[in-house]
Amino acid sequence: MLIHINEETKQFHLTNGQVSYVFHVMKNNQLGHLYYGKGLRHRADFSHLQRYDVSTAASCHLYADDPAFSLETARQEYPSYGTSDFREPAISLRAQDGSHITNFQYDSYRVIAGKPTLNGLPATYASDDEAETLIISLKDDRLKAELQLYYTIFANHPVVTRSAKMMNYGTEALHIERMMSASVDFADKDFTMIQLSGAWSRERHVVERPLQTGIQSVSSVRGASSHHQNPFLALRRPHTTEHTGEAYGFNFVYSSNFLAQVEVDHYDVSRLTMGIHPFRFEWKLKAGEAFQAPEVVMTYSNEGLNGMSQAFHHVYRQQLIREQWKQADRPILINNWEATYFNFDEEKLVDIAAEAKKLGVELFVLDDGWFGKRDNDTTSLGDWWEDRAKLPNGLESVSKRINELGLQFGLWFEPEMINPVSELYNENPDWAIHTPGAPQTLGRNQLVLNFSNNEVVDYLYDKMAGIIEKTGLSYIKWDMNRNITEAYSIGLEADQQGEFFHRYILGVYNLYERLTTAYPNVLFESCAGGGGRFDAALLHYAPQAWASDDTDAVERLKIQYGTSFAYPLYSIGSHVSAVPNHQTLRVTPLETRANTAYFGTFGYELNPIEMPDEEKEVVKKQINFYKKHRALIREGNFYRLQSPFDHNETAWMVVSQDQSEALVGWYKVLATPTNKTQQTLPLVGLNEEVEYEIEGFDGTFYGDELVQVGIQLPTEFNGVNGSQAKRGGDYQSQIFYITQRGE
Repeated sequence: MLIHINEETKQFHLTNGQVSYVFHVMKNNQLGHLYYGKGLRHRADFSHLQRYDVSTAASCHLYADDPAFSLETARQEYPSYGTSDFREPAISLRAQDGSHITNFQYDSYRVIAGKPTLNGLPATYASDDEAETLIISLKDDRLKAELQLYYTIFANHPVVTRSAKMMNYGTEALHIERMMSASVDFADKDFTMIQLSGAWSRERHVVERPLQTGIQSVSSVRGASSHHQNPFLALRRPHTTEHTGEAYGFNFVYSSNFLAQVEVDHYDVSRLTMGIHPFRFEWKLKAGEAFQAPEVVMTYSNEGLNGMSQAFHHVYRQQLIREQWKQADRPILINNWEATYFNFDEEKLVDIAAEAKKLGVELFVLDDGWFGKRDNDTTSLGDWWEDRAKLPNGLESVSKRINELGLQFGLWFEPEMINPVSELYNENPDWAIHTPGAPQTLGRNQLVLNFSNNEVVDYLYDKMAGIIEKTGLSYIKWDMNRNITEAYSIGLEADQQGEFFHRYILGVYNLYERLTTAYPNVLFESCAGGGGRFDAALLHYAPQAWASDDTDAVERLKIQYGTSFAYPLYSIGSHVSAVPNHQTLRVTPLETRANTAYFGTFGYELNPIEMPDEEKEVVKKQINFYKKHRALIREGNFYRLQSPFDHNETAWMVVSQDQSEALVGWYKVLATPTNKTQQTLPLVGLNEEVEYEIEGFDGTFYGDELVQVGIQLPTEFNGVNGSQAKRGGDYQSQIFYITQRGE
């Protein structure tokens, strides 16, 4: 049993021993929050966890005979605004008479085995023996509306998921102006907030700040989860480290406009809310209709930030990524983009693929430029048929020849976009998102297709399915290179335009769902100008995502480090590219480029034909190395050891579930003079009782020694020790493979 109900006190306790989440019905028949944190033993009464008997001077109160009971001072479960709570709410509705006051009171509960699906939305999933779900029904009799709160707790993860559903049982429409998926009131503000922020080519950098009185938030109103802010937020205690102390993680399973915020009130209560951004959102809920909010995944760790991240990694690998790809080896690919850009023909592609096959590559991906009249980025998006000027024999010929080489074949699509210079635009100009009478804003010479229009989704499904059928391709890179402007749909009524952004992303999910259901063996990789839509929602359909267009090994240390806070390694698209790097012009050793890219889904972005023979031999060894270790990278526990945001050195490692093997990556960006004569890197996650061997090292090492002292780094050049030094200079890196003795 994961969900305990104290019927007499109307208390609800979700616990699996690792985490507990406790709330109850307050005296006004609304929900009060009692506890969220480390697992508690169940007891008959948790009432003492929140006090309602402390009067304050200025608080409004609901009962004349009980001035101490005020929603302004109560920690609540799903708060509203306007009846004595002046903090930002989880829910706000507008009735036909213009009123905004709601009074959702407890009505009933249900406990079901497993986890129900969310209509039209990606979400985590679970069988009956993997999770239990509590559904709380709240009703507002005046509005004739029902609010259902969904809580799922997993048996084997310190994870609770939250979502909400609204039903209108009245005869008049209700307008949802704000509907968060989760709200949690913490009793204090003694936290540091962590967010993943950045921009194109420097996505998901780790940013920390202590909570202060007032509102601190991250958000996107771009129509995408964005390069700039990820739909993730964490709270850690001030003394929490990577491996010790308490941390809470919150991740929104959604790919469009979002808001994640913490409001600290004048009593130092911290209210965390996460959901669809209320700016430019309004949903007209007609009589008899329902609205389903997306899911929030909440993790708790008392083993530091790494424990929080591992909880996300485990639940996403086991309960979010589809069954087909959970334990599947992802093919090592080569993408032709940086090798050819738009300048290619069939022979050039096949020559690149043939050379890549000799190196051990398993998948050849044809990127942008294969369709319409696509010689540059000004034309042809939407015209999803092959450019016969480049490929006179069609895609079937390219695919067949690639397959005959022994390689899988993949294609790049940007299905959500359209160029004004295209046949599709000439035939259907109204399919492009625009506000009638207003100028249209271009981004990368393109407009965005209106995915809230089912005709658009049907058109794209037919085009993409047809190409899958005729080529037998096994991989699709789904790109999305610009954000939405002039948001409007001519298919929606004037009082429904606030629904546009949500309806758009539902259309994207619909196309993904149809394609992945019809073609379950096609591996999808999501991309949005790099990492502009790297979120948990798309991992449900595309089990890997291109982390960033920036493939520079030094920049990737920060990008991949930050991404690992919420997302598993095997979802991170990470490739070796040519130098000088096309985004930074930095020249790094081929070894360092691979040593960084190993910790993700490995591949190459270069032209192997142009590589000297000695580099080809190095690449062969790299590919063989990754093939040997990719199961460990996919299934092992990931540990961050040294942060690139704090140090000149970065380190991380993956340890197998049984602690019998580990792979350690260590990186030093810039050379430093007169270093210590002995340098070590302390490790974590190993069995301290076990004797280990390190590939390339003499002797054996017990786990306690490697944890408490560390692995000995090779001697570094210090200006005078040239005969002893085994490393030196800028952009150093080392990979250490550790195995249990005798394994």
